[in-house]
Amino acid sequence: MAANSRLTIATHALAWLALAHRRGQAVLTSEEVAASVNTNPVVIRRSLGDLHRAGLVEVRRGAGAGWSLARAPERITLFDVYEAVERDPLFALHHTEPSLECPVGRGVRPVLGQIYGDVAEVLRRELTRTSIAQVLRDTLEQAQT
Repeated sequence: MAANSRLTIATHALAWLALAHRRGQAVLTSEEVAASVNTNPVVIRRSLGDLHRAGLVEVRRGAGAGWSLARAPERITLFDVYEAVERDPLFALHHTEPSLECPVGRGVRPVLGQIYGDVAEVLRRELTRTSIAQVLRDTLEQAQT
């Protein structure tokens, strides 16, 4: 199974937008964000589009076009970002009902459903504890070592 990097790309983009704002640059183009992430601007536009629909970034069109944060980086959690960019649940059950004639098939869905729900709750709780401002702070500290 391939790892999904949507959360990582979106978090990187938001941290870069926060740093640009701190440095007095009101907006960044998708090309500028893509250069930092080292990916295609189309990937960034797709990610920023998801973030825009979630109310995390704003887009300016026309002269001075680009992207900016819609709210302070201290008020954007990694869970906000996760909800904006992740379309699928962390884990999924069978697409079809397992055999109810089998003792495993009869009981596996409720058991795994509970476990998956518990894991999703831990993920939510942990991602809610970290803001984009914290990611930026820690990233800049790490870059200095």
